[in-house]
Amino acid sequence: MGDKQNGAHTADGSTGGGDNTDAGTFSSSQQIHLKGGTAKEMDSKFSHRFTYRMDYPEMGLCVIVNNKNFHPSTRMGMRNGTDVDALKLKNTFKSLGYTVQIYNDLKCHDIFELLKKVAEDDHSKRSSFICALLSHGEEGYFFGVDDSMPIKQLTSLFRGDRCKSLAGKPKLFFIQACRGTELDSGVETDSGSGSQEETHKIPVEADFLYAYSTVPGYYSWRNTVNGSWFIQSLCDMLKSHHKQLELIQILTCVNHMVALEFESCSNQIDFHAKKQIPCVMSMLTKALYFP
Repeated sequence: MGDKQNGAHTADGSTGGGDNTDAGTFSSSQQIHLKGGTAKEMDSKFSHRFTYRMDYPEMGLCVIVNNKNFHPSTRMGMRNGTDVDALKLKNTFKSLGYTVQIYNDLKCHDIFELLKKVAEDDHSKRSSFICALLSHGEEGYFFGVDDSMPIKQLTSLFRGDRCKSLAGKPKLFFIQACRGTELDSGVETDSGSGSQEETHKIPVEADFLYAYSTVPGYYSWRNTVNGSWFIQSLCDMLKSHHKQLELIQILTCVNHMVALEFESCSNQIDFHAKKQIPCVMSMLTKALYFP
């Protein structure tokens, strides 16, 4: 769905650009248990099984697709502020040791071919993979500058059976795009404040994390000067907490920041004083700590 470029204030009310939207069974009775040793001994013995290994020679690639200018046929507006997001992501993940690549204004075919090539690369010396997708969107779809495409078409390239050098390693997707056209007006609250060489079979969809800027069905907000609420918060929280917190904990902090510290400021009454909450879908099988 199209962007809304409204107002002349930032999300926190300070003077700046307007806020915008990036629209567009099986059961078993068997009990699972670990044999031998006390609980403390077991925690030590199997600790490596519950934390991703992040000490490979390279942290990995961080690929950023940054779409700002769209073909007239799409009737999608320019995404002012997205370059700020791309730069913040670049600096943040570069500081964490990633090799960052930014690609601007790509067509659907080019996005697919780019990620297909990345998935076919040899990641055996890399700890993980990160992809940030910045564009217009709607539920389940991401916009190239010429058309839309299913997000699943892109992420499935990195499944364990297709990208084997990343099998068992974290694959993180950060998606700044609308997922519908609903608006959140908010509500008042008074609440208080084993061996590294062992092999095993894993699900092909395991070890993915999808962090969406908003929940299904809703607009996603972006400020034309400061960038999107989600990417601003993500970069701030990663920089502040990557040495102490696990990734899911960091993303919970991102949810908190977006939910409480941002509210839209628009000259159009229907788009004024709206809220947003990011959405994390995790298939990670271990805790992820950035070194």
